Amino acid sequence: HDVIISAPDTRGVITFGNDTFYKFAEYESGELMGKPHNIIRHPDMPKAGFGHLWQVIQSGNIWQGYVINRSKKGKDYWVKATVFPQFSGGSIVGYLSVRTMPEPERIADAIEIYRRLP
Repeated sequence: HDVIISAPDTRGVITFGNDTFYKFAEYESGELMGKPHNIIRHPDMPKAGFGHLWQVIQSGNIWQGYVINRSKKGKDYWVKATVFPQFSGGSIVGYLSVRTMPEPERIADAIEIYRRLP
């Protein structure tokens, strides 16, 4: 029932993370402020997957999918992510990522899809 929330700016730099974000990422609260959001990227997560995510949100649309992350201590964890742009004056000023725990069968599907990406 945990909801992981973080907000990167338009360059992918973390500007906000809730306590649950820090709990799963295994960093001290506030430790990731100003750091690149990809600090929690798992090495098995295909770059093409994140390329698609960025293409969608930079065009002003909502992206939804499954992502594997790695915590500071090396723990792998899957999330179901919804990422959407934040606007001010008609321009994108950042993004908001809301993540929950995925259903186990969706993880298996994501693994198979990501296995086929470059």
